[in-house]
Amino acid sequence: MTGDLAGDAAAPEWLELAVEVDAEAVEPVTELLARHGYNEGVVIEEPFTQDPDGDNLAVDPSRPFTIRTFVTAADVRTETLEEIRQALWHLGRLRTVGDLIVTPRREEDWANAWKEHYRVHRVGERVVVRPPWHAYDPAEGEVVVELDPGMAFGTGLHPSTKLCVLALEEEIEEGDRVLDVGTGSGVLAIAAVLLGASRVDAVDIEPVAVRTTRENAERNGVGDRIRVEHGSVGPGEPFGGTYDLVLANIIARVLVELAPGIAEAVAPGGSLILSGVIESREPAVRRAFEAKGLAYQRRSQIEDWVALVYRREDASLESHEG
Repeated sequence: MTGDLAGDAAAPEWLELAVEVDAEAVEPVTELLARHGYNEGVVIEEPFTQDPDGDNLAVDPSRPFTIRTFVTAADVRTETLEEIRQALWHLGRLRTVGDLIVTPRREEDWANAWKEHYRVHRVGERVVVRPPWHAYDPAEGEVVVELDPGMAFGTGLHPSTKLCVLALEEEIEEGDRVLDVGTGSGVLAIAAVLLGASRVDAVDIEPVAVRTTRENAERNGVGDRIRVEHGSVGPGEPFGGTYDLVLANIIARVLVELAPGIAEAVAPGGSLILSGVIESREPAVRRAFEAKGLAYQRRSQIEDWVALVYRREDASLESHEG
């Protein structure tokens, strides 16, 4: 007979064991928990600092680390947990080691808990995003994107995504060719097609984003109008040529780095929507793209996040006017 949890039909499937430690205690505590964890698996959560837009991520060794492992509840004895506590106590004589925190877990809990907070929500004047597990009856004129973000960034809830969708609704014209740089979950690419784009080419440097976008495009019945590839913009990248509308919802530093390739993708007379820009980085982004000959049109802002709209002048029109 194992611990008291073993005989309870309603008992959790797993126990999460967690300890807060200082930097010097990470290695010995990791070794200790690995002896007992399922498949010797251990998660080390490093304390970090980062800019408001998520850039410049760095570990902060002055703050506590959290070490976690999981054990099957049916196989762990109460005596085992006490042995771990005793070992942690001894390690704590030499280093800073916190108490062992034991939390019951079920697989379906951590797999699905986040879904409770992801509901139908409006991200533009017309665009509504709904997860597959919620029904929604659209009003006249609304465009509904069915989205399962999976592991990819982009539920539509972030201010930068909302800003990009609002600008997209204003800029897109029927039949436009669109490039989506850093597509994430594909929410912008799908919305562009549903709003009238003839086709969308989408790129992302994360393979999981490529897979998720393809799946979401098929889910919305627009898989034949969205091409998704692993990569970025510029020479040697998946898509060349120019587009009527280019979307780039990426952090400011990356926008500046990719400015040459993004700018070159905007066709004469075409538009560019930049989002993911924290307000303090706006001047650098504007300098980078205005240096590429793009004409600033307008900005919009939600909280500390900014979206910028640019246009490339139509060379044939300029010539005619001259």
